[in-house]
Amino acid sequence: MSVVARNAGPSAGSRPDYVDDVTRAFMVMAVFWGVVGFTVGLVIALQMVFPALNLDREWTTFGRLRPLHTSAVIFAFGGTALIGSSLHIVQRTCRARLFGGAPLGWFVFLGYQFFILVAATGYLLGITQSKEYAEPEWYADIWLAIVWVAYLVAFMGTILKREEPHIYVANWFLLGFILTIAVLHLVNNTSIPVSPFGAKSYSAYAGVQDAMIQWWYGHNAVGFFLTAGFLGMMYYVIPKQAGRPVYSYRLSIVHFWALVFLYIWAGPHHLHFTALPDWAQTLGMVFSIMLWMPSWGGMINGIMTLAGAWDRLRTDAGLRFSVTAVGFYGMSTFEGPVMSIKAVNALSHYTDWTIGHVHSGALGWVGFIVFGTLYYLVPVLWGRERLYSQRLVAWHFWIATLGIVLYITAMWVSGIMQGLMWRAYDELGFLQYSFVETVVAMRPFYAIRALGGLLYVAGSLVMAYNLWRTMRGEAADEAPRAPAMAAARA
Repeated sequence: MSVVARNAGPSAGSRPDYVDDVTRAFMVMAVFWGVVGFTVGLVIALQMVFPALNLDREWTTFGRLRPLHTSAVIFAFGGTALIGSSLHIVQRTCRARLFGGAPLGWFVFLGYQFFILVAATGYLLGITQSKEYAEPEWYADIWLAIVWVAYLVAFMGTILKREEPHIYVANWFLLGFILTIAVLHLVNNTSIPVSPFGAKSYSAYAGVQDAMIQWWYGHNAVGFFLTAGFLGMMYYVIPKQAGRPVYSYRLSIVHFWALVFLYIWAGPHHLHFTALPDWAQTLGMVFSIMLWMPSWGGMINGIMTLAGAWDRLRTDAGLRFSVTAVGFYGMSTFEGPVMSIKAVNALSHYTDWTIGHVHSGALGWVGFIVFGTLYYLVPVLWGRERLYSQRLVAWHFWIATLGIVLYITAMWVSGIMQGLMWRAYDELGFLQYSFVETVVAMRPFYAIRALGGLLYVAGSLVMAYNLWRTMRGEAADEAPRAPAMAAARA
């Protein structure tokens, strides 16, 4: 356990010349993309209630804004925060300057931001592969592969030249995320351009094989980008915020290997009752259910890291985000395997229940762990003793939590109602409801979802203001000094 505590950061007397300017830039852009991504999500939620907001323009329709929203939240907000925080984590836990120094770090930053802009403009212009979580066309995919290799070189090179003999578990998860996403990206996005300079391409796969590879990619993008990567973030930030070592280092290693082995097989559960062979569907369901064990082991490990430091939740509102995120992680990883069971999936698939499940993970797990990380890293990176206002952090927490509750409960109720209406038959064996009737019945729940999204956006604006004032070195009179901040800056 002393090894874990030691790897939480280097000693004050042996601090290398870390490359922090790049990490600061990543944090600033993570906040920016978060506000943008959440706002676009609010717009498309309102379009479902008020279709006139599509504005009768092709580039503002739901069909084009929806992939813009998902990519902005997952890859722009989440990816920027993940890459930036990983560069901070690997330097501190290895007690080594970033491999390649500032030039390689800036290339990764600028290259990734350029990819985001190229992909986003493609969505608005209707230039996409029409693959879930893999919409960018071939030219954007090639550029991202180049940037990703540079990211791997910077991260892996730092580990190889580390001064600390032990590789802290956060780096295991982060390296697993980097390597697996690289393989997923290369295989799923193998395509043939229509012409050397054409924007359109066609997948190298077809039919059920294309669907299988897409959902092997899609589910493992969730498993390794949105789960393993952010678990690496969790395993660093929560011990730092709590001022405690990881509850069980052995459990964290078991968590890593079990997650890596099981997650990669779970993708076929997205294709229940399709042309995919039944044995493959069943395989995906079985491995999804087995994921309960490592997922809940990780959740318990994260929450129990606060053992002996529960009082920090009263004084460090940022820690509340991190711990609540772990709770949402546990809830989402319980619900997902349940929905993979064929009998449940027959009701839930293609309904808003899936939307509620995805957003409980995206808003609750990914969003909250990033918020907690931002509230920890910004004062550290900018050399501030404390955040501008802990009270504003608390306001952000409660506003965003209420927004999530409204959002996911509305989608759960809407989705179950939707599934039941689709399966309802009259005494003559005909469908009892038309599709339009199901849409009309869901409209009130879409309005509740939009309200939840509005609250989540409002909370992100509060965070942006608070972090901006923190970066400027200001402090509100009411802001207490976070108990762990002095140790964090060492």
